[in-house]
Amino acid sequence: MISFEEAAGLLLSRDRFGILIHAYPDGDAVGSGYALMRALKEMGKRARVICSQPIPQVYSYITDIDMPDFEPECYLSVDVADLKLLGDGCEKYDGKVLLSVDHHGTNRIFAEHNIVDASASSASEMVLQLIDVLGVDIDRSIAECIYTGLSTDTGCFKYSNTTAKTHRVAARLLECGIRMGFINRLMFDTKSRARVEIERMLLDNMEFYCSGKIAVTAVTKEMVKKANATEGDLEGITSIPRQVEGVLLGVTLREKSDGSYKVSMRSYEPVNAAEIAEHHDIVMGRAGKHIFHKIVVPGGHTDDTLTAAMLCRIGIAGQTLDIAVLGFG
Repeated sequence: MISFEEAAGLLLSRDRFGILIHAYPDGDAVGSGYALMRALKEMGKRARVICSQPIPQVYSYITDIDMPDFEPECYLSVDVADLKLLGDGCEKYDGKVLLSVDHHGTNRIFAEHNIVDASASSASEMVLQLIDVLGVDIDRSIAECIYTGLSTDTGCFKYSNTTAKTHRVAARLLECGIRMGFINRLMFDTKSRARVEIERMLLDNMEFYCSGKIAVTAVTKEMVKKANATEGDLEGITSIPRQVEGVLLGVTLREKSDGSYKVSMRSYEPVNAAEIAEHHDIVMGRAGKHIFHKIVVPGGHTDDTLTAAMLCRIGIAGQTLDIAVLGFG
């Protein structure tokens, strides 16, 4: 691990940057990536954000900036716990990432230099600290990027990863003149018709296990097509199963283009969901009391039945629950 001062030294000595963010980009990935890009541009350097998938239109208020094509001198990553999370073509960055800035305690330490702080609410909170060390003034455009990441990763400051520091950072961003009301409405209080339709189908699919402590649902390619949904319409969809009263573990299966499934889990204490890692190759990120897991389950569902063999052990309040197969149609 290196300090923010050492990281700033690395950036000051180079001029052309590619900033990598993970596939299925969320508010923190987009916010931290574009905040760092804007700061580097303010320093007279060349920088662009690189994502293997289109960035949802909902973030256009922070992505509306010219990004000329050029060959990066080096690559940085923000909010990326594992190189594989970059998505298609991730292997070409293996051994080429100069610096990783991340708040997931399970970061695989894949970069040449790393700053990982599991106590940070978001990667955006960490990027702000790096920008401060670089000596760049925080204008409204950078502040709105940071606020987007800060607010979305804390669930609009509801999740337990929200700290006193998080609120101090938010207050500072307000003083920069950010459009807080506009951003909050866009991120948390506005749903497209497609999003409403996806949520309806997701709730129709939901099944419960272990006396209602586990909720499982899925988003298939067919559902996405039927709702005419975009990636932006699926932002935060994985939090829905956990919102049901009594649920300690919410599981959302997302069908990928190749027919495999990405499984996302969010849990409340006292679930010891980390035991799942004994049986799967999991990239796990922790933000307070909610734990995120992403695993890939081989595809292969029939017309009406989707079955995910999970073979996992989940500790709830000291009692181990064995789940052999989670199936639903």
